[in-house]
Amino acid sequence: MSTVQTPAGRTPARPRKPRFTDENGRRHRVWELVLRYVLLLAVLALTVGPFVWQLSTSLKGPTEDIFSSPPKFLPGHPTLHNYERVADTIPVWDYAFNSLKVAAANVVTNCVGSALAGYALARLRYRGRRVATLVFVLAMLVPAEGIIIAQFTTMRELGLNNTLIGVLLPGAIASLNVLLMRNAFLNLPYEIEEAAYVDGANVWQRFLRIALPSVKGTLAVVAIFAFMGAWDDFLWPLIVLSDPSRFTLTIGLNYLHGTFANDERLVAAGTVIAVAPLIALFACLQRYFFRGVGEGAVKG
Repeated sequence: MSTVQTPAGRTPARPRKPRFTDENGRRHRVWELVLRYVLLLAVLALTVGPFVWQLSTSLKGPTEDIFSSPPKFLPGHPTLHNYERVADTIPVWDYAFNSLKVAAANVVTNCVGSALAGYALARLRYRGRRVATLVFVLAMLVPAEGIIIAQFTTMRELGLNNTLIGVLLPGAIASLNVLLMRNAFLNLPYEIEEAAYVDGANVWQRFLRIALPSVKGTLAVVAIFAFMGAWDDFLWPLIVLSDPSRFTLTIGLNYLHGTFANDERLVAAGTVIAVAPLIALFACLQRYFFRGVGEGAVKG
């Protein structure tokens, strides 16, 4: 048997314990990491769990018991028949197309309007700029239910009741999105625009060629918020629309709850259809989203 030879007077080196450090080089104890990941898994279960359960329910056949105890998470015989039944029960694709038109238009109006307003609040010098910023902040404190009657009266006077334009206009430019763009523009170094100004660039050129390309992340955040707000809105389209052919998806899916309240599989399939576009949008824009949260962070 061979032995490890060590120099005289030296003791064998002990194996080092693994060190866990963050990106800044600070050490973390093992129990802190374990506790952190346990909490993250608990939050994940609370947020993603209900959607995964709905997805599982929508794939279960009519012979499977969805109320069994203990509950069965995975369907025994997965089927897409419930999704076909949703399309046969209501014109779900027509409703989805109406929602898509409203959501896409809402994204365009919010991105364009919020970028213009945010740049004006952050970079332009004029009287009343601080007051204008305060107005946008105060607008966020007003609940939507408190002004919904005034909105309905306005749409009626404009002749836009029972139209998709009437659904779009109240949320065309959100106060939160304007403030996000304002803070993103404030975080940009002003010296870059000063150099462009010296070179003869006007306000529009500085906005389109310098400022706007630098805040693509915040624009992605605004686009996601605008799409989600328009796609998930239920109360305002329910009030302003009366023609079933113009219903959005959230209103159309309400028929599944009323007429087929006991068929949870059908309701779950409609829910998955409504949520799927939001997941696809976030998956496409997630890298811009997390970068944009830092760009639009409120300064201390």
